[in-house]
Amino acid sequence: MDITINTPALLFPAISLVMLAYTNRFMALSSVVRKLHDEYEANRSNKNLPLQIRNLQFRIKLVRRMQFFGVTSFIVALISMYLIYVDNLQMAHITFATAMLLFACSIVISLIEIMKSTNELELALSDM
Repeated sequence: MDITINTPALLFPAISLVMLAYTNRFMALSSVVRKLHDEYEANRSNKNLPLQIRNLQFRIKLVRRMQFFGVTSFIVALISMYLIYVDNLQMAHITFATAMLLFACSIVISLIEIMKSTNELELALSDM
């Protein structure tokens, strides 16, 4: 397969959009954590609060990993472009494949986080 400098550049828009979505998820999580903290301080008798807190802690870890793999994918794609520029095509192929794998890891973790998010919503609805 021929690889040009444009090939890794194709990942940039996708990675950028996904990182924007991840940032939005992080901001939403931050808001939920602050609200839950206030509720916890005001009403410690809610039996679901500890479960919700653990779930949020896990989701925050997932978002951190999603962002890490997304940013790392972006950096590795840049390295791949540089390697194409200096005409080291064998390493460029390897780094481009690595960038795609890192991006895939980021998306898989995002899927796990979405599933945990729906579990959290079900938990929140269970006491209504």
